[in-house]
Amino acid sequence: MWTVVYMAQNKDMAEKLKTILEAEGILVKLNPVSQKEKNDNYFEISVPEGEVEEAHGIIIEKGF
Repeated sequence: MWTVVYMAQNKDMAEKLKTILEAEGILVKLNPVSQKEKNDNYFEISVPEGEVEEAHGIIIEKGF
């Protein structure tokens, strides 16, 4: 099962965090959530349930 670990305010931030997590060996899914402006969606960053703690640690370490 996939679990949301972060909500990014735009696609650039979501892609940056995805790259960081994948570099650490974590699988990542990005899902657009809602329309904020014409071309700027919020994104859910999801990881497999077993990798949630590790992903949270990386997110905090990297200052997100």
